[in-house]
Amino acid sequence: MIKFVMCLTRHPDMTREQFQDYWKNNHGPFFMKNAQTMRAKKYVQSLTIDTPLNQGLRESRGMLPEFDGVAEVWFESEQDLMEAMSSPEGQELSAALLEDESKFVDHANSSAFIVREEELR
Repeated sequence: MIKFVMCLTRHPDMTREQFQDYWKNNHGPFFMKNAQTMRAKKYVQSLTIDTPLNQGLRESRGMLPEFDGVAEVWFESEQDLMEAMSSPEGQELSAALLEDESKFVDHANSSAFIVREEELR
């Protein structure tokens, strides 16, 4: 299994609440309705909470501000993801997802990458 991770920053014209509401109630259901086309096995949205703990963590480590949320999408393999995204349906869906993201995500201040999860016990 691999995971596609997106660390998201909200569109500058939105509050965090507006961003999270749109992501949870519009974009999320749109993705889930089409998850099979992308061959996605699991989709999780982690919505950043407003808490003084975030500021303390950031300041104690000299880090950048937190993202507004993190999306995680699991796939069987890189090959499976690439095949899904290169199909005509996958390309059409990818374009539609990107268009929808532009309504609430500041792509220039967000990040996306592929990871392999290693659970330590």
